[in-house]
Amino acid sequence: MTKKVEEREMGMFFDGIIESMPLFAKELVAGGVAGGLAKTVVAPLERVKILFQTRRAEFHSVGLFGSFKKIAKTEGIMGFYRGNGASVARIVPYAALHYMAYEQYRRWIIKGFPDIGRGPVLDLVAGSFAGGTAVLFTYPLDLVRTKLAYQVVGPTKIHVKGVVNTEQIYRGILDCFSKTYKGSGLRGLYRGVAPSLYGIFPYAGLKFYFYEEMKRHVPDEQKKNIMVNLVCGSVAGLLGQTFTYPLDVVRRQMQVQRLLASNSPELKGTMETLIMIAKNQGWKQLFSGLSINYLKVVPSVAIGFTVYDIMKSSLRVPSHDEAVIEVVTNKRNTQTSSLHP
Repeated sequence: MTKKVEEREMGMFFDGIIESMPLFAKELVAGGVAGGLAKTVVAPLERVKILFQTRRAEFHSVGLFGSFKKIAKTEGIMGFYRGNGASVARIVPYAALHYMAYEQYRRWIIKGFPDIGRGPVLDLVAGSFAGGTAVLFTYPLDLVRTKLAYQVVGPTKIHVKGVVNTEQIYRGILDCFSKTYKGSGLRGLYRGVAPSLYGIFPYAGLKFYFYEEMKRHVPDEQKKNIMVNLVCGSVAGLLGQTFTYPLDVVRRQMQVQRLLASNSPELKGTMETLIMIAKNQGWKQLFSGLSINYLKVVPSVAIGFTVYDIMKSSLRVPSHDEAVIEVVTNKRNTQTSSLHP
């Protein structure tokens, strides 16, 4: 009996916390949890993808499964999660800002243009601006994640043929931040941000566009079905990523340029780098790691959208339709009160 009373009181306590949270805070929490969970699930694929994109020769020549075996043999299980701490540290605020900004931009557009259609174009615009906002605030963390993942450090007592044991340049997230800032200043922490923005605007917009558009064709009774959300998220991620992947390759190579051999040509602007990669490394390099990215994007985006929707429901965040009604009603009430002081 006492246990049930305690559980009821605990439930009321959490209900009180949820009710007291402002809407944007609920969306931040939901987005952060969704992003962190999705990123951790696909961390091993993300590590191999970065090694492919940045052309580490000893990995590029052995393929996907060979790379997995080599990492396991030289670095152990934790090698698959090298840089994942920085990745999660980046993705939690990034996803939180991304999802919250998307909802906020969506409400602002509806409030500012109440007669605008509620179709997929609204999600495309809101998603694009949300992606750009999130990138600007969290880009240095993405740079650090890439530099840490690029490092290949084998155990000192293990010597495997064909593997180059390099000295570990960065000891961790803070050390990488410190050395990058000391070496290149604030500009160094934002190296490669231009292709990130060029890529995220269409990718983030298309991702939300495809996800919301597919969900519009799902019967109301199936919209909370986890499998339905997973399928919609998977397709949205695949379609969005396909159009923007070359810019992701450009971004990665710009991020690790200072770690490459000194005789490597200097990478400057986004378009110059894109042309240089195509010319010197072949156009196929612009899609290097894309097959791994497909394997990564399917669970990552699917889990992200699904967990986000579940968290929104748990935190009692209104649906898009309810939010539209609330925004329009509030605007009408404001206009009415101004007419009748």
